[in-house]
Amino acid sequence: MALRKEAFIAKQSETLKNIMLKRFCSIFIARNKEYFRDRAAFGWNFLFPFLIIAGFAIMFQRDGHTEYKCGVIPSENPKKIHEPLPHILKDITLLKFVEFQNRDIGFEKLKHHRLDLVLEQGSDPLRYWISETSPKGTVAESLLLKALYDPGYLADKVSRESVKGRQIHYIDWLFPGILAMNMMFSGLFGVGYVIVRYRKTGALKRFKATPLTSFEYLTAQVVSRMFLLLFTNVIVYAGCAFLFNFHCQGSYFDLILLFSLGSVSIISLGLVVAARASSEEFASGILNMITWPMMFLSEVWFSLEGTPDWVRTFSQFFPLIHVTEGMRRIMNEGASIGDLGFQIMVLSMMSVIFMLIGSILFKWTKE
Repeated sequence: MALRKEAFIAKQSETLKNIMLKRFCSIFIARNKEYFRDRAAFGWNFLFPFLIIAGFAIMFQRDGHTEYKCGVIPSENPKKIHEPLPHILKDITLLKFVEFQNRDIGFEKLKHHRLDLVLEQGSDPLRYWISETSPKGTVAESLLLKALYDPGYLADKVSRESVKGRQIHYIDWLFPGILAMNMMFSGLFGVGYVIVRYRKTGALKRFKATPLTSFEYLTAQVVSRMFLLLFTNVIVYAGCAFLFNFHCQGSYFDLILLFSLGSVSIISLGLVVAARASSEEFASGILNMITWPMMFLSEVWFSLEGTPDWVRTFSQFFPLIHVTEGMRRIMNEGASIGDLGFQIMVLSMMSVIFMLIGSILFKWTKE
């Protein structure tokens, strides 16, 4: 009799698990179909990263594109013959010279940081102007003076050497951050905004009448969005690697694992925002308030080296910085998952905490 009872309980437990799995799969498949049918959003998730990478690839070519702009203005004396600039200046690969027929236009562009330095054509000695408020102007001035200085003057006082080992280009450093940023926007808005819309339209209210639990529903949303993010970003990565010759120094498996964990963490953060919000405008405002500081404090565009300690400490509370740092180490340094213990631990803790908070706060209706 006891054996029959245990067998009955085991059978019931197995049946319950199958039912829960079917409910989970139903939501997972439905969300994926909805995403793929939205051709505008689907296409934009592919196009957006390509456009950013292509833009930066054009502006910062790997063979050393000009970065500092020098305006060349005519002499104050209109009758003076305009002699060409010293040939040695044209050998500076980091300076791009832009000629102007009007002196005032050149000075105006310098004041508004559209130029980093202005040279007067035909002057002897060579006259130049910089903006005191432009950091790039100081660098451009240094490049100019270095070219004009007698290279043998300090030959016995300084020794110039080049760093050894593999050096990466800026676009290689930027690429992991672009992938992480794309994942952030798609993960937060693709789940948080959608759930709020479902609640507003009453779709969630109908789910409440079914045996579907909030944990099952939210888990299906997280897994669905993670699958879609992985699917789209693998294609984006492959396309960019083909077009711009990117190379991953580490394991692709480790890269996918870290990306998946980061996706879960960021998607779960979006669930916290969407747990109770019933207004799309309010949810959009909160998500924007989270995404923009996260993007600028997660070293997507620039390093935080040299910033105050409190800024770097505050940035550690965002999951995106751990994803970006981990992906950069895998792609550019060949690090393994074992080398990213801190990032893995933090992202795992954030995923669990955000998921629990979202499940506890979640409500099906607007009331």
